[in-house]
Amino acid sequence: MVTKIKEKIVVKGDEDKEHLGLVHVLTGDGKGKTTASIGLAIRALGSNLRIYMIQFLKSVPTGEFHTIRKHLPGMEIIQFGVDAVKERQQKLDAFRDKGGEFTFNPDEEEKEAAMLGFKHAKKVINSGNYDLIILDEITAVLDKGIIPIEDVLDLIENHGHVELVFTGRDAPQEIIDAADYVNIVKKIKNPWDKGIKARKGIEY
Repeated sequence: MVTKIKEKIVVKGDEDKEHLGLVHVLTGDGKGKTTASIGLAIRALGSNLRIYMIQFLKSVPTGEFHTIRKHLPGMEIIQFGVDAVKERQQKLDAFRDKGGEFTFNPDEEEKEAAMLGFKHAKKVINSGNYDLIILDEITAVLDKGIIPIEDVLDLIENHGHVELVFTGRDAPQEIIDAADYVNIVKKIKNPWDKGIKARKGIEY
């Protein structure tokens, strides 16, 4: 229910970057978790905050990947799916567009890439060069047991004045308990259930 306002209310905001450092969790089985994190990033860019996005388990040149790389100065993105890591090791400047083809690799194959991504995340967080860091699909990585949950809880405890955003399905309860914001995106209906394929520009 929307609050009905009868008299003027003035709410003073906080513009001090030193007060950044809260943890957001976007989880659940519904569509829109990564999308919501990018929406927050765009808001932050409008206030001259510096953004870094790390995508775990993803190796596809999605719409957001191209947009951030080409059109959003002040925001960086890197993928740490196993295929993305392999392609970087082959010194390719850009990922090949696979024409809407998705590959979900076995968890064991993704483990080394995810650990590299997590080490990179810690380095980026500790650099002091960014104000908001998105760890996309980190909760899915945790649910799969690819990265030890104790390592991520330690990161939450010691991340300083950096706003952290975790996305992905099945966030472990320990992460939910440690976070400041928790939003669960619940699926009510999804066209995939009717056999409609993922559509470029909408789902990826």
